Amino acid sequence: MRLEKSTLKDNETIEISGSKSISNRLLILSYLFENLTIENISNSQDTQLLQNALESNTEIIDIHHAGTAMRFLTSYLSIQEGRTTILTGSDRMKQRPIQHLVDALRNLGADISYAEQEGFPPLRIVGKKLEKSSVAIPANISSQFISSLMLIGSKLENGLEIHLVGKITSRPYLEMTLKILRNIGINNQWEDQIIKILPNIQSDKSSQITKCICESDWSSASYFYSLAAIGRKSINLKSFRPHSLQGDSVIKEIYWNFFGVNTISQGSESKISLMPESSFVLPELISLDMNDCPDIAQTLCVTATALQIPFEITGLSTLKVKETDRLIALKNELFKIGCISEITDDSIYSVKFFEPNENISIETYHDHRMAMSFAPFCLITPLTIENEKVVEKSYPQFWDDFAQVTN
Repeated sequence: MRLEKSTLKDNETIEISGSKSISNRLLILSYLFENLTIENISNSQDTQLLQNALESNTEIIDIHHAGTAMRFLTSYLSIQEGRTTILTGSDRMKQRPIQHLVDALRNLGADISYAEQEGFPPLRIVGKKLEKSSVAIPANISSQFISSLMLIGSKLENGLEIHLVGKITSRPYLEMTLKILRNIGINNQWEDQIIKILPNIQSDKSSQITKCICESDWSSASYFYSLAAIGRKSINLKSFRPHSLQGDSVIKEIYWNFFGVNTISQGSESKISLMPESSFVLPELISLDMNDCPDIAQTLCVTATALQIPFEITGLSTLKVKETDRLIALKNELFKIGCISEITDDSIYSVKFFEPNENISIETYHDHRMAMSFAPFCLITPLTIENEKVVEKSYPQFWDDFAQVTN
C-alpha cells in the first residue's frame, strides 16, 4: 500500500472496536461458565480465530498466527475431559516456544505431547481432570502463559496457586486477567510472587455479572497518539474509559510526558480527545522501561524518529518471540526512515538520525504492529507498507480509519 505524504485533519472522531486482550479472555471464560455474554467484542482476526476454535468440535484446530489463542486454548483444552485435540498454527507459530506453559500444565497433571518439535506447537492435548492445585512458572516469559493458567484456575477442584519465579514481565496484563475474573465472580489474590485463583464461581448467582462490555482497545489507540504527536492536531476516540483494565492505557502518560499530547476525557460520551500542546518543548532524550507495555514500543520508536528525539527503550525481552523478532524487525525498518539504532536482547536505542532515502518500503514481517506503527510516518514523507492486510490480525478497519484522519 502506497501512503502519500499526508497532513493530519483536525478534530476527526474514530471508534475502535473492543479490546482484543479483554475479548479473548472473556471468550475463554464464556465457554468455561454458562450465562456469560460479551458486548462490543473485538472484530480482530485473532479474536475471530479463537471464537471459531472454541465453537469447533474437530480433532485438528489451526489458529494460524494467533499467539493468544494458542496459549489460552492449550490450558482450556487440557481440562476438556475425554476430548483429544491437535492444536496447530502457521509456520511462524511452530517457531514460537510454548514449553514453559506445557511444563506447568503437565506438572498439574495435563496430558500434552509435542506432535513435531519438542517445546513448540503443534500440540496433542488429551483433556482430563487436573488433580493438582499448585504450580511454578517463570515470570519473565510471556504473561499470556500465566493468564492462560489463571483463566482455568477456578475450574480446578481446589483452585490454583501459581508461584511466579523471577522478575515479572507485563504485570498489567496479569492484573487485567485478575480483574476480569473478579468481575464475573471468581475470587483471587496476588501477594508477592504468588497468585491464587479460588475454586468455582460464586454460589450467589444474583451477584454475578453475566453481561460484560469490552472497552475499546488501547493498543490500537496508540497509532492515533502517534499521528497526533507528529501532526500536532487533535483526534477524538470513542468508547474509551479513563480508568482502564488495559496496561497499554499508559500510552496517555507516555505521550503527555514525551510528546505533549494531552488526553481529555469526556466521560458522558465515553470519548477521549488527544490534544497536542502547541507550546510543548520536546525532550532531549526518551529513556523508558517498557516492560509493562512492550506492545506499544514500536509505535513509540517511530514517533520518536519522526520527531528526531533520541531514545533508549528497555524491558523488551518478550518482543523477540512475537509474530516476528520485533527488535530485529524494528531495527531494520527504522533504518529505512532515517534512524540508525542498536538492539540487545531486551532493548533498543537510537544512535543517529539521518535523511532517509526516497522510495521507502516498510516490510511488515507478518506482524500487524509493524504495519500500523510505521504508517504515521507518512506525515513526514511518502512510504509503502508491504502486505498491508496484516492489520486484520488486530484491527481490520485500520486503513479506513487512518484515511479518515489524514489528507
